[in-house]
Order: sequence, then C-alpha cells, then structure tokens
Amino acid sequence: MALRPTDKFVAQNRKARHDYFIDESLEAGIILEGTEVKSLRQGHASIQEAYAREQDGELWLINAFVPEYQMAGPRFNHEPRRPRKLLVHRKELNKLMGRVKREGVTLVPLSIYFSQRGRAKVEIGLARGKRKEDKREAEKTRDWQRDKARLMRNKGRE
Repeated sequence: MALRPTDKFVAQNRKARHDYFIDESLEAGIILEGTEVKSLRQGHASIQEAYAREQDGELWLINAFVPEYQMAGPRFNHEPRRPRKLLVHRKELNKLMGRVKREGVTLVPLSIYFSQRGRAKVEIGLARGKRKEDKREAEKTRDWQRDKARLMRNKGRE
C-alpha cells in the first residue's frame, strides 16, 4: 500500500506499532453512513481499541469510535461504536484469514484516512504481539538512534 502525501489522516493508531510487530499492511475501503463521513472529515475518530475480524465471510471493523455529528439531530445520527464493514477483495480476505488461523496473528487498524478521490480508507496491519523484552529492546534502539543523531548534529558545531 502506498500512502501519498495528499492522503488526509483522520485517526492513527500509534500504540499499535509499539505493542505489535506489523508484518504486512493493506488498504481496505470502509462502509460509512453520511453522518460518520462528516464526523471523520472534521477529524474526530479513535481506533486505539479497535480490531478487525471475519464474520460470515466478510471483514468487519469492531470497536472503532466515530463520535456523533453535532449538526445532525438525534434522529439522523449514527451509533458511535457500531461494527463497520470493510471492503477487501475475496482473494485478500482468504489470504488474511488463512494467516490469522495458521499463524495466530491479529488484524489491527493502523490508520483511517481519506484518499485522493475522497474515499475513506482503513490501513490494516497483520500484527504479532510483542513481549515486554521486545518493547524494551525497541525503546533502546530508538533512544540510541536519537542520541546518535544528536551527537552527529553537535559534532559539526565544535
């Protein structure tokens, strides 16, 4: 999946990259109601606790929070945490479900954004859980990279 600089991010799950090893990612469309789109265009959404799963041969985004659109009345608004259907090709879905069953990976949404054409998209990652040691190791390497960059910047000033 190639994100372009023109894609507008609505929500990102930064904690997912800390808690999981992301093996692979793919782009999926999402079926939304009108008030959900308006709320997303305002930049309101949270996918911190969300995940994707297969149900009845379809892929669903579960527990994603899209708040109600304030300008719509209660009669026309949507339910904030309702399951939302994700659109992927059948071949991709079969491949994903095979890996989930075989390897025990999880489908985690990494971001929600609008494509150049104005369509809402979800980036889904195939994730394997990190243990505490893995998280510490990742933090050490990140700190070392930061310190190394700082040293290289300061070396030119001396």
